[in-house]
Amino acid sequence: MSTPRKFLVIADGSDESRVAAVFAARRARNSTGVVTAMAAVEPANFEHWLGVGEAMRREATEAAEAMLESLAEDIEAETGERPELLLREGATLACLRKVVEKDEAIAILVLGANTASDDPGPLVSALARGRGLFTTRNIPVTVVPGCLTRDQIKALA
Repeated sequence: MSTPRKFLVIADGSDESRVAAVFAARRARNSTGVVTAMAAVEPANFEHWLGVGEAMRREATEAAEAMLESLAEDIEAETGERPELLLREGATLACLRKVVEKDEAIAILVLGANTASDDPGPLVSALARGRGLFTTRNIPVTVVPGCLTRDQIKALA
């Protein structure tokens, strides 16, 4: 049996990442795919006192784990299946590139766009600059407006 295609979403705690996760979950459910959610913990740059830096890192990791768990509940409510959860340490874009390079089952990246300001978010902005996100492998990217309601997502996905 072949590996189902994966819809990758980025968990960053924003409302638009939650909208993207629900969209990805509905698309996965309707196309026999699965969802993978990834969160990245940026390394703490507080080297003056080792204990403080370690505490900051631990707090950031705990927050990312809670964020992933919350997103997993939303995804599971749509798909009936627990998503794959990935917690990585490093810059989000660098972690994203490594995950996509390692896992060939990832077929689509689903990003949520911030619609409340002029800045749609760092990953969507990188796409808009025309450079793309990946160098070794091309995958489609779906950008979901962060203001979509569940009913609108249901009609689209």
